[in-house]
Amino acid sequence: MPYKIFVVEDDPVIQAQLLTLLTGSGYQAAAVTDFSAVVPQIEAFAPHLLLLDIGLPGASGFELCAQIRSFSQIPIVFVTSSNTDLDELNSILLGGDAFLTKPYNPAILMAKIAALLRRAYPAAGEDILCWKGAVLHPESGKLEYQGRAVELTKNEQKILCYLFRHPGSICPRADLIDALWDDQLYIDDNALSVHMSRIREKLSSIGLEGFIQTKHRQGYRI
Repeated sequence: MPYKIFVVEDDPVIQAQLLTLLTGSGYQAAAVTDFSAVVPQIEAFAPHLLLLDIGLPGASGFELCAQIRSFSQIPIVFVTSSNTDLDELNSILLGGDAFLTKPYNPAILMAKIAALLRRAYPAAGEDILCWKGAVLHPESGKLEYQGRAVELTKNEQKILCYLFRHPGSICPRADLIDALWDDQLYIDDNALSVHMSRIREKLSSIGLEGFIQTKHRQGYRI
């Protein structure tokens, strides 16, 4: 199962951006809906990691962090517009694991999340990628969907990994070729089409019809 991440952010635009970023990266994400009962929502969702703002309606992020630390040691990442040294120091003293200021760099945020999850759950197994109900296991080369699974070759796994890491975006053929081979000048472009046809056959066998879309003269998208 994918790691679960809970977002405590009162700005609806930033909250939506974070949820899209997290789910697009293969995590199961949810956000607070009632700021008068944040901790019960966290307990109910049972996340593996928490993204926490400081300035919130009701209890501040610092107060919530202290409450959470009374019963849980899950990684807590402060993502906030409060950027003073004192704020960062308080986040550390209260048990926060990382501190990022807005506007945050999405790549840095995702790297910190991945590092904290690896450190906190060393025995949790391989990383997995999820999109539209499909679950890709990059290390074992297996794809699952609604209780059915299919084994992938190394190249099929590389192609799907690239697509899963860019969900909703058109991935140019040249970029997919680069992901497979170091120098696309030595590769017949038709080879990618052959791999893609085989992948689609395997996806179809487990009920994933139309999962990969072809964009004429552009590339592919999931």
